[in-house]
Amino acid sequence: MQSYAINIPEVVAEVEAAFARYEAALVSNDVAVLDELFWRSEQTLRYGATENLYGYDQIAGFRTARSPVGLERSLGKTVITTYGRNFATANCEFMRGGKSGRQSQTWMRTPHGWRVVTAHVSLLPGPST
Repeated sequence: MQSYAINIPEVVAEVEAAFARYEAALVSNDVAVLDELFWRSEQTLRYGATENLYGYDQIAGFRTARSPVGLERSLGKTVITTYGRNFATANCEFMRGGKSGRQSQTWMRTPHGWRVVTAHVSLLPGPST
């Protein structure tokens, strides 16, 4: 059985930088960078708050068609965990427009750098009335 080192400091720093780049591109609607940071594969998927996207082409199409209005958000707790040197997860809580949500990403090192291979975004229900 092969063991994997968890949270090698330099690998964590690489993924933190990729995640920060993704976040900056997300809130500024930098579609070129968002597209760059997703793995160009049919196996890539993104479950959004209102959409299920299968494959890089669907994800890129969604980004191109999405309105750039109201993308600002603030991050809460963010947890990045690396497994060996080529695999990582990034999970965060966020607030956007008075609503709270969460985001999960799986990152993989590729010959072109770190890329998101799966992503999930969901909004949390508001307070009960």
